[in-house]
Amino acid sequence: MKKYFLNKPALMAGTVLLSVGLLAACGGDNEEAGGQGGNDQENNGSNNDASGGNGDISGELEIQYFVGGYGDSWWKEVIEDFQAEYPDVTIVEHAGPNINDEMRSRWVSDDPPDVVYIDGAGSSETQMVDDGQLMNLTDWINDVDSEDGSPLLDNLIVEPASYDGEIYSIPLVFDTWGTWYNRAKFEEEGYEVPSDFDSYMDTMGEIQDNEDISPFVTTGEHPYYFLRGVLTPAFGAAGGDELLADIVRGEEGVWERDEVVETMEKVVQMQEEGYIDDGFGAFNHTQSQMNFLLGDNAFIPVGFWLPNEMANDVPDDFEFGFIPSPLQDAGEPFAIVPDLRPLAIAENAENPEAAKAFVEFVFTQEYATAFSEHTGAIMNLEGVDLSENENVPPYLIEANDMINDPDQVQIYHRPHPMSADLETPIGNSLLSLMLGNKSLDEFIEEAENATADYRGE
Repeated sequence: MKKYFLNKPALMAGTVLLSVGLLAACGGDNEEAGGQGGNDQENNGSNNDASGGNGDISGELEIQYFVGGYGDSWWKEVIEDFQAEYPDVTIVEHAGPNINDEMRSRWVSDDPPDVVYIDGAGSSETQMVDDGQLMNLTDWINDVDSEDGSPLLDNLIVEPASYDGEIYSIPLVFDTWGTWYNRAKFEEEGYEVPSDFDSYMDTMGEIQDNEDISPFVTTGEHPYYFLRGVLTPAFGAAGGDELLADIVRGEEGVWERDEVVETMEKVVQMQEEGYIDDGFGAFNHTQSQMNFLLGDNAFIPVGFWLPNEMANDVPDDFEFGFIPSPLQDAGEPFAIVPDLRPLAIAENAENPEAAKAFVEFVFTQEYATAFSEHTGAIMNLEGVDLSENENVPPYLIEANDMINDPDQVQIYHRPHPMSADLETPIGNSLLSLMLGNKSLDEFIEEAENATADYRGE
């Protein structure tokens, strides 16, 4: 079997080795997903008599983590092992699919948990940084070593988000958005898998004629699925890292630039041709995904958590196929933008030393391997060999090969995610554009107004 390794030099050269465990769980700053309900659980240290404890780390440690398609079994294992290593720590877990909403009052009242995994609906790393809720980790993380003694930062696949050169979180999960289709159906009907926007439109037109369906669906309840899953890589393809940085920072005039307008014109074409399901505005993410699996639509933009999240609902004759979202021009490679799920420590953490110990504890080869075993996804840690995993689905191997081929895929990067204060109004206006209720000129004007508001003008 061919071996796949996570290799940072390759990433820096413009490719990313997604290791064949890849990402198959619902996450992203996306939204509530499958999983048990919110819960607050206290681990009182049943291993208090275990040897190997660290007397310097003690007291209560509160950990908040979103439970979506990735599940919570990995968290349970890590927390149990941390408890054994630090028996003088009392761990309180705040977890569940709605945990961000449930804990909001704690954050607003400056009484946050110590550690937070930033993922799911209602969470925004950039917003938390803007609001002063996260601890500046720059000096500390630069002194943290990996198991082999090398700096931890040198062992991450993708570096932490940078806010004017400062680090406030450590990316835990590596994911990327793309467009999914039913491979079995495409092979049966002879549909062409799109390689660029022109072929995308051609295939959607053929499917619409043959199947009498709207080929494309997404969730209108959370328009950032389209913004992150389709437009962000398209902007990368059109204007590179510089354009992506200007968009997330809300630079004046960015939505009026030619490359942005030309990209948005492609969205208008999709809408005017009737390729976008006209009912998508009322769909949440699971409804849109179910419609896709049932064949009501042929394409959907989602992250690599899709197969795992919908595992219980996949028809027997369905086979997942994946491509980076094809809005790039003909002759250009596909574009992807890494989408990360970070760990952070609260600025007002009651137990910062235990919080730092937990973050450091997590980033090891052992728990990176365990993460893949529990979730079918990968942690943001290089050097993890999953090549002997016999449960690797074909689409992951194919996606891995594609993403690692610079002739097929170009990797672009943002300095940090878009703030919710900027993403929400742009997403709402985007929804109206995709429903045909707003013109492109009106959308651009509203997007520019949103950036002005974000800049405080």
